[in-house]
Amino acid sequence: MEAKDTFFYQKTTLNCNGKLVSLASPVVMGILNVTPDSFFDGSRLTSIDSLLARAETMLAEGANILDIGGYSTRPGAAEVSTVEEKTRVVPAIKALRQAFPDCLISVDTFRADVAEEAINAGANIINDVSGGELDKDMFKTAGRLKVPYILMHMRGTPQTMNQLTQYEDIILELVTYFEQKIALLYTAGVTDIILDPGFGFAKTIDQNFEILRRLEDLKILGLPLLAGLSRKSMTYKTLGIPATEALAGTIALNTIALMRGASILRVHDVKETVQTIKLFKKV
Repeated sequence: MEAKDTFFYQKTTLNCNGKLVSLASPVVMGILNVTPDSFFDGSRLTSIDSLLARAETMLAEGANILDIGGYSTRPGAAEVSTVEEKTRVVPAIKALRQAFPDCLISVDTFRADVAEEAINAGANIINDVSGGELDKDMFKTAGRLKVPYILMHMRGTPQTMNQLTQYEDIILELVTYFEQKIALLYTAGVTDIILDPGFGFAKTIDQNFEILRRLEDLKILGLPLLAGLSRKSMTYKTLGIPATEALAGTIALNTIALMRGASILRVHDVKETVQTIKLFKKV
């Protein structure tokens, strides 16, 4: 092990409602979208029964966290009202909590009031794609609720982010962004923070690959890294295939992310990702 791997302290635990969760070994976050328009149609769940069936399969396959989203954040996604988002995610979380009392649930939202209702319904973690940019109350809400917070990098909104891809040095700008946000989160009382560089959010395909290549540089911040690469356009557009055929490419990129220090892999395909981690740990 090189000196650079040990010089900086790396946080490897999360406190989820008093339960200490270890990230010393990589974990899998399964994607459950209660939306009609997510970019990968295999992840769209439109009923509680289908949600519970998919969740049961994911947990059996080895998912450590279930990530529930009610607002598609694909490029150009349609606006969803706060009321509609709550209508989608809150009953879903209540049903998951009742069916699987011990599972870890994250809520994928950038709205503080949606996050609060989701946590009160049984979610454990807030996953905010906007890094607090789209709701000024998000940081203080996360601090008051005392839950782990996933801090992602994005510019603009899902409707405008594809026009905001100008960077001088993308990793340097990510580090600066995260440093500023981490300070604000600590001030707000948030103690458990996960960093997500936001693959596909206000980044070109080439920029996504540069971030992946240099992902280890973000470990200087001492916080766990989440990689959300599953079936994204950087894979299927590069390979010239539809997202439905992008599993092998996703596995390849997730393996690189693990090699570069990712602690959490956010994926549609849990079984294959658990297998990938098992083989990675052998190496």
